[in-house]
Amino acid sequence: MTASAMPAAASADHDDDVDQAGQVDIVLVALNARWSHASFALRYLQANLGEALQARSTILERTIDDRAADVVEAILARRPRLVGLSVYIWNATLMLEVAQILRAVAGDVVVVVGGPEVSHEIDDQAICALAHHVVKGEGEVALRTIAERVLGIDARIMQMALPHVVEGGTPDLSSLVFPYGLYTDTDVANRIVYVEASRGCPFTCEFCLSSLDEKVRLFDTDAFLGQMQGLLDRGLRSFKFIDRTFNLKIDTAQRILSFFLERAHLGLFLHFEMVPDRLPEELRSLLVQFPAGSVQLEVGIQTLDDATSTRIARRQNVARLEDNLRFLATQTGIHVHADLIVGLPGEDLASFGRGFDRLHALGSAEIQVGILKRLRGAPIARHTVEHGMVYATDPPYEVLQTAVLSFAELQRMKRFARYFDLVSNNGKLPALAALLLSSSGSPFWAFLAFADWLWATTRSTHGIALPRLATLVSQHLVEAGVDEGTVHAALLSDFGREKLPTQLVAGIPKRQRAHLTSR
Repeated sequence: MTASAMPAAASADHDDDVDQAGQVDIVLVALNARWSHASFALRYLQANLGEALQARSTILERTIDDRAADVVEAILARRPRLVGLSVYIWNATLMLEVAQILRAVAGDVVVVVGGPEVSHEIDDQAICALAHHVVKGEGEVALRTIAERVLGIDARIMQMALPHVVEGGTPDLSSLVFPYGLYTDTDVANRIVYVEASRGCPFTCEFCLSSLDEKVRLFDTDAFLGQMQGLLDRGLRSFKFIDRTFNLKIDTAQRILSFFLERAHLGLFLHFEMVPDRLPEELRSLLVQFPAGSVQLEVGIQTLDDATSTRIARRQNVARLEDNLRFLATQTGIHVHADLIVGLPGEDLASFGRGFDRLHALGSAEIQVGILKRLRGAPIARHTVEHGMVYATDPPYEVLQTAVLSFAELQRMKRFARYFDLVSNNGKLPALAALLLSSSGSPFWAFLAFADWLWATTRSTHGIALPRLATLVSQHLVEAGVDEGTVHAALLSDFGREKLPTQLVAGIPKRQRAHLTSR
């Protein structure tokens, strides 16, 4: 079967309501962050098992909020002979528990693990020691080989002794079967559907596993767009591209954008991750034509400090990057989600703050502040000693302190990131957020002062309802010297009504309430 073939959606079962009495030889397991996240990796693995094995397989999807014992119970209800576990940094701890229980209660079941978390530092991981086989890297070809050996499909393979670690290699993309037909109607109607037009990344940013890629490989564009049309015909309207550098090859990006632009009248939403300093006129001329809110661009900035960029081998043209972000903010209706990382080697709070302010001035709709994580295998590890990098020993391996950022400062920045999502990025308090960020000469230091105050006031980073959050922001602004009338005008603007919700009014001091009945 060629890569252009599209397996029928009914050819595999992704529903937990399967016939519990029937045996399924291969169970592929995903523990997603949320139910809405459909596992793209497992659909690719299942699609490339070959027709015979695909018919003997199923995908079991749970979330990281499930109990390991319940996950194992669901697995063993299928009476499998082989279980594949997809391991990522976010589910690694729970997957280890699943593997431990499987090996304890079902010793005859072959356990195979794969995914980014177990593709590096294999000898250091308990889950790898538990597994019969570890797939390192891309798994479509490797898993099929293991399954054929375990299930006795191929007499030649049956005589081979498979190693504990099976190299996945880099399969020829033209030989792979597309997985899009394995998205069920429920997936298409209710879940995030992931797609990819390419694999790999040409850049060498040391915090990222993609820095280990040798090159970027592209799927055949005609075949890929045929698959996208198939999803559109089934009713899909939201497409999330996982390509690390969607706009690297301009002519391919042009073709894909043009394809969706011609169908934009269907009410589409598209998410792309783009190289921030690579937005030539060919792409600009297409992006300006999309309806407002129909395209989201995830733009990895990470740092705007030149010395830090050099230190971590991140190449980017900052002047061109800034021009591109200004263009997107002022000339298009595109939602820009820009990423910054706290805790990079050698970057202190002042440097990060300057980068934050510089990025904020460019008008990005969202600034996602993330804490550096030491991904297994990522070259960032070479800076550990020189820059005093101390990381948590358990997933997600966040940095705890550096030579220039204390533990206390990183704790402050974790709260900053959480509160910034709540107040600014979620878009529900735009006027109050704008007032807060402009309450001093530096948006970064203004918001950090608020984050410190909010933590001291509430001792909580979760469970703060919107009315209470608005009250707290308002209280902080007034205490910081912002005119009460200006604060109340922002409140009324955000809630869009003559009278604010009762619970919000109740949280405001009596002396301020007289202002709340008029705009």
